[in-house]
Amino acid sequence: MAVRQPPGLDALNAMGAPEAEDLLLRCCASRRWVEEVAAGRPYVDEEALYAAADAALARLGEADVDEALTGHPRIGEPPSGAGGSWSRREQSRVTAAPDETRAALAESNRAYEERFGHVYLVCATGMDAGELLAVLRLRLRNDPATERRVLRAELGKINRLRLVRLVEDGAAA
Repeated sequence: MAVRQPPGLDALNAMGAPEAEDLLLRCCASRRWVEEVAAGRPYVDEEALYAAADAALARLGEADVDEALTGHPRIGEPPSGAGGSWSRREQSRVTAAPDETRAALAESNRAYEERFGHVYLVCATGMDAGELLAVLRLRLRNDPATERRVLRAELGKINRLRLVRLVEDGAAA
C-alpha cells in the first residue's frame, strides 16, 4: 500500500512550475533557491523536500542570500511581501513587548545593520522581544564571517518552518 503524503506536498508536487515557484517564494525570497526547490519536484516525501531545500540553501551565493533577506522585515517592524503573514506569525510575541524593549530592539537593529550591512535575521518563532534583543546583542559581537554563517543557519531554520507549514498544514493545497 502506498504511503499517503500530506496534502500540501501532493499539491506542491502537482503544480506547474510558475505556481510552485510563487508558493515557494513565501518560504524564501531567493529566486535561485525557489527555482532549485521547484525543479526537484516531485518529492517522494517531506524529508526529501527538506533535504533538497537545505542543499539548495547551501549552494546559494552571497548575492542569493542577500536576495533572500529582502523577504524578511526587521524584527519588530510590520512585515510585507509574499511571506508577510508568516513573518507576522513568527514575530507575534514582539508586538506585546513594552515600548522600551521595542525601542531598544529598533536601536539594536540599526546598529546591527550598520555593522553587517543587512537586516538582523533570526528564527523568531516562540521568542519574545526580550529574547530576540538578547540574541541580537550577542550576535553584534560576531565578526562578519561568523555572523554570515549564523545568518545562513537562521535562514535555513526559517525556510524549514515555512516548508513544514506549507506541506503539513496544507498551505499549498
